[in-house]
Amino acid sequence: QVRLVESGGGSVQAGGSLKLSCAVSGLRFNSCGMEWFRQAPGKERESVAFIENQGVITYGDSVKGRFTASVDRAKNSLYLQMNDLKIEDPAVYYCAAGLPKGRVCETYWGQGTQVTVSS
Repeated sequence: QVRLVESGGGSVQAGGSLKLSCAVSGLRFNSCGMEWFRQAPGKERESVAFIENQGVITYGDSVKGRFTASVDRAKNSLYLQMNDLKIEDPAVYYCAAGLPKGRVCETYWGQGTQVTVSS
């Protein structure tokens, strides 16, 4: 059974930092990669960072230079270090991991963790 559990969300003032964690079980890092998403109320889901199996990381334009994603393969965990948080960053942040199913990837999601930024 695949399970992803995010933690580390909370409330911070603008300019502050938070680090999110995502513990993955039932699935190892594979060709489908892993990803951090966020979704704010009334907005579409946005990719924050996509981590390829080879280690290449692609960031969303709105977080480049401020957020850093990483993976600890030994712990089977994802992390998202968020620095210089802005008032436009509040959202529910999700981690996602894919599992190869033939020629497609089946995506599994965590339950999300809330990030709030105050001015």
